[in-house]
Amino acid sequence: MRFQLLGPLALADGPDVVVLQPSKPVILLAALLLHANSTVSAEYLQRAVWGEDQPATAKAALQTCVLRLRRLFTKHGVTGTSIEAVPGGYRITAGPPTLDLLGFRDQVRRATALAGDPEAELYTLKDALSLWQGSLLANVRSDVLHRDEVPRLSEERLRAVERVCDLLLGLGRCGEALVDLWTATRVYPGHERFHEQLIEALYRTGRQSQALAEYRRVKGFLLDELGVDPSPSLRQLELSILRGEDLGAGGGSGAGGIRGAVGIRGAVGALEPAPAALDPGSTPRVVRGEAVPLPAPAPGVGPVPAVPHFTGREAEAAAMAARLTAPPPPDAGGQRPLTVLVSGAPGIGKSALAQHVAHLVRDSFPAGRLLVRMTRADGHPRTADEVAVEVAAALGSGRAGERALLVLDDVVDAGQVRPLLTSPDLAVVVTSRMGLGGLIATHGGWVHRLTAFTEAESYALLLAALGTERVEDEPRAACQLAALCGHFPAALRILTARLLTRPGLRLGDAVDWLGDDPLARLTLTDSPDHSVSGLFDRALGRLDPRLSEAFLRIGSGPPELLGGTGSTGGPEGAGRTGSHPPVPEDVLEQLADAGLLEDGPPGPYRIHDLLRAHLRRTVRIRNRRTEKV
Repeated sequence: MRFQLLGPLALADGPDVVVLQPSKPVILLAALLLHANSTVSAEYLQRAVWGEDQPATAKAALQTCVLRLRRLFTKHGVTGTSIEAVPGGYRITAGPPTLDLLGFRDQVRRATALAGDPEAELYTLKDALSLWQGSLLANVRSDVLHRDEVPRLSEERLRAVERVCDLLLGLGRCGEALVDLWTATRVYPGHERFHEQLIEALYRTGRQSQALAEYRRVKGFLLDELGVDPSPSLRQLELSILRGEDLGAGGGSGAGGIRGAVGIRGAVGALEPAPAALDPGSTPRVVRGEAVPLPAPAPGVGPVPAVPHFTGREAEAAAMAARLTAPPPPDAGGQRPLTVLVSGAPGIGKSALAQHVAHLVRDSFPAGRLLVRMTRADGHPRTADEVAVEVAAALGSGRAGERALLVLDDVVDAGQVRPLLTSPDLAVVVTSRMGLGGLIATHGGWVHRLTAFTEAESYALLLAALGTERVEDEPRAACQLAALCGHFPAALRILTARLLTRPGLRLGDAVDWLGDDPLARLTLTDSPDHSVSGLFDRALGRLDPRLSEAFLRIGSGPPELLGGTGSTGGPEGAGRTGSHPPVPEDVLEQLADAGLLEDGPPGPYRIHDLLRAHLRRTVRIRNRRTEKV
């Protein structure tokens, strides 16, 4: 059993996570865990639970609260951890394996010890940050803890994020740093070091005008909101940009930067890519009047992040974990099966399952667990050679003979994977929309092809994400919402995100709201990329134009085009529908292999209802545009 404190307070037992409902025993548990392995005074615990105005019976009530917490432990099967009554108060014992806060701090200490190896330090810090699950203690209703403890913990995380960005800048991976820095500067507008890092990263990726605009924005904020000028280091950074100076690796002038940690600028300069490693197609930057190419943007290779509110897929997760941790067969000469393939439609939950399983089996892979993005942001595949180089660099600090796990996410074809299946010390989980039958034929392994959730799995996801009280107050409406989402994991995730931002909206009212236009409503207004329609559009954009046109025709046509009722039946006759031209069997097979067609019934194939609705809408929009022309 593991206590999760870095987010909503929860209990985790393998794949099962129970987010505790708000109550006084939960406040007591949070206060004890925040000071694990130390005596926490009864007076402090009383203030944490009841606030500054405590009832006269607070001392006796605290003892009752402890009894209720012990019953809660019994209910959830918590063993090996107990609440001890000690002189002056109470104490709970925990360690890094059983409390994520201690695990985070342990990883940060390890990272500090790796200060001479920036890549290893970066990997370790990212692994530490992956333990943070969301809004800190969101289900713990204690003004005292949120006033006294949450800011202190948040500061620990901010220091780690700041150090990660320093390391990325020092390694020349400015494009990767931008992803974290855009978020950090907006969430913490008064944190000047984040702004300094963002401005430097923009400048070093050839975006001088954006860097100066960002400086003007933060300067205005500091003057308007706080009545102060930017720090000397920020002003010096602006001057360096205006002069066109080469900031180099770890540039900027903040004391928290990589240069301060390593010593001198020249020491970090050796970390810049050699000229041969520069991407000839990258955007140039101006350095002392000369245009030189920028390093290629750093790809996504890093620790496997945790998946919040993971539910369902119990059989698949257990089978994958068993296969990844099984000893080699007696006649295998010490070799183990290397590959587990998770395939299925876009948005079906392949990446979430793979990342969840990677956390379940973490103890079996002491050399590390890496998530490797196999496509670029524009959807184009990365080459096996470049991935192999980066994986080798990320695992370079691993210990010889110990196993590592790679999660190769969003693989486009088998050629990307085969060169990585060369070491008996590597286990590989592949996620792909493609069936990759050729890879399984040549290298073996197991395939888990995912389909939509069952009704029970959808309901469990709503419970985990929205909370028991909200869902069980309107169970029928919750089931209707799941049905409107087609039990499609991506749609359910978007729906729950929208409902969490509207806590006053009844689920029954949400049914009518969503039912009016599911495709339009299943999008996040502040993040348009997170939408069901966008997901499907990107999937269609990956197809060969011939396949894309065929799929639009199938999706907007009658069900008979999939070989159901009214067709001639059998593989040879699939799609022969009289008034509609037949769809060649090889086209249907390619669409099925791409995860866009599911196994029937009716007929050999079928299209998910949300995807069919999207295809029909796409055809209608295209026809209207054609008519206008």
